[in-house]
Amino acid sequence: MPESSETSRLRAENEALRLELEETNQGVVALYSELDAQADALKQASELKSRFLSYMSHEFRTPVGSILSITGLLRDELDGPLNDEQQKQVKFVSTAAQELAEMVNDLLDLAKIEAGRITISPAWFDMFDFFAALRGMFRPIVDTDAVDLVFEEPVGVDRLYTDDKKLAQILRNFISNALKFTLRGEVRVSAQMVDEDRVRFSVSDTGIGIPAELHDQLFEDFVQIDSPLQKRLHGTGLGLSLCKRYAALLGGRVGIESQPGVGSTFYVVIPVSLTMETPDE
Repeated sequence: MPESSETSRLRAENEALRLELEETNQGVVALYSELDAQADALKQASELKSRFLSYMSHEFRTPVGSILSITGLLRDELDGPLNDEQQKQVKFVSTAAQELAEMVNDLLDLAKIEAGRITISPAWFDMFDFFAALRGMFRPIVDTDAVDLVFEEPVGVDRLYTDDKKLAQILRNFISNALKFTLRGEVRVSAQMVDEDRVRFSVSDTGIGIPAELHDQLFEDFVQIDSPLQKRLHGTGLGLSLCKRYAALLGGRVGIESQPGVGSTFYVVIPVSLTMETPDE
């Protein structure tokens, strides 16, 4: 029995639809293949960048360490006394080498994070001891005639279970930045509970402040503030970016509240315990 014209029409439409779907599937397969190739290329580029940063950082460490050691010997005048001008020049060299050492450490940390080689080691620690160690670290470098560094007593939190070294690195960066950009007034460090599971560490200063339109950029790689103070200070612009990455590794986040001419507050919010279950004592 011959097909009706309607049946022939439907068969033709079905065949056309099948061909269209087949062509579409081929396009999707080609697109997935291209995306996979691009993902592999990006992964290789990221790995190469991490390896380059790691290699260069390691290669720089030895000569920079040698320069710091030599300038230390010169400052101590072990090979004979230096006049005032020589002392000044040695101090310049030492300061420059120290800044370069900090840049190298930042680059090496960035390479380790991007390569997934950063190890988080949580443990219980006492908040009072933690703040005391931070205070002692900054005591020799704070100009108390111009800026007061104040550590408030922790509010509502006695102990934490997290990586104290990574947390200390975040807060050291916040405090160092605050001291750099505060010519007069105070830098205040505090810790208080946000809720029953999270604690917020804040570093507030009475420094130059930062415009609101720059807040979102501050925690990106190699970003620095354009200000008269920044022009005489040096750095990689990686410090706050590393703080953001370390905070994420600790299950938290960083943020800023700031107003030009008034001051800034940099903060990190992390869990009281890094794990969901309470670890054994």
